[in-house]
Amino acid sequence: MKVKSVEEIQAIAEPLAQQLGVSIYEIVFKQGKNPSLTVYLDTEKEGGIDLDTCEAFHNGLDPLLDELDPTYGMPYTLNVSSPGLDRPFKKDRDYQRNIGKKVEIKLYAPYRGEKFFEAILLEYNGVAGNVTVEKGGEVFKLNLTQIVKMSQAIDFD
Repeated sequence: MKVKSVEEIQAIAEPLAQQLGVSIYEIVFKQGKNPSLTVYLDTEKEGGIDLDTCEAFHNGLDPLLDELDPTYGMPYTLNVSSPGLDRPFKKDRDYQRNIGKKVEIKLYAPYRGEKFFEAILLEYNGVAGNVTVEKGGEVFKLNLTQIVKMSQAIDFD
């Protein structure tokens, strides 16, 4: 199925996101038997994205997408969601907002015998492509290329 670019969709969705006081975290178009366009929203506000915000964004974006026709007349499902607490860090701001917090790290190859562990994110250097973390009193750097996934650690206490 031919679809318009994510950049075109982002261009029409961005003003709506700004109006609602949120940002677009990611736009994903999945093709296949049941094609879908999912827009993930993010916010700096405490409490994150709520259902009312997702609904307002969906209702505002739907007519804009009808006009853009991102699938050239083919049917698809529009989803609007939060990326979730356990979302992988993808952007500089994901790392920046989690400095000083506990994170989960999954590596491609073991570091000191571990491929998966929790640590405190101390520093992020996007230019150098590395992070500094502290685990069990030890402070060390990891290159971003070593990391499969880093996300905020969630404690269910």
